[in-house]
Amino acid sequence: METIVLEFPAGPPARGRALAGVVASGDLEVLLEANAAHRTVVNITTSVDGKGRLWQAVLERIFGDGSLPAAKLEINDSGATPGVVQMRIGQVLEQLKPTGGA
Repeated sequence: METIVLEFPAGPPARGRALAGVVASGDLEVLLEANAAHRTVVNITTSVDGKGRLWQAVLERIFGDGSLPAAKLEINDSGATPGVVQMRIGQVLEQLKPTGGA
């Protein structure tokens, strides 16, 4: 098991909390909550050691421009591919969007 912590610039704090995915073979879960510090902090716990540079590259593509809401993300990984990582983060961000309604 390896723990990786990465930080990225961000916009205003996220609104609310969100969860996507499950920890199981080849998958991961992403838990998100607001971060008042206007930074996105990602804490990754992974079963695959030695992939810190890969995590940095994948998350840099998602959070690198600083346009997303400031959040704290907890990622629990069980060997997910970069595509699954992007999909799960997209799912938690989608949950934060206000829903239309009457």
